[in-house]
Amino acid sequence: MEKLTCNSCKKRITNKPGSATFKCPACGKSTIVRCKHCREIVAKYTCPECGFTGPN
Repeated sequence: MEKLTCNSCKKRITNKPGSATFKCPACGKSTIVRCKHCREIVAKYTCPECGFTGPN
């Protein structure tokens, strides 16, 4: 089983409620993983594939 970690804070989020995973909105290649806390505080993340930074 893959161990998911938040792209922003690097904490392990496997099976944590409120987390989100989605493909990079720019390249669609890499999967972005976000924990509930980083989503709530709108912490920035960077796509490891193309360097896209979000949220705006």
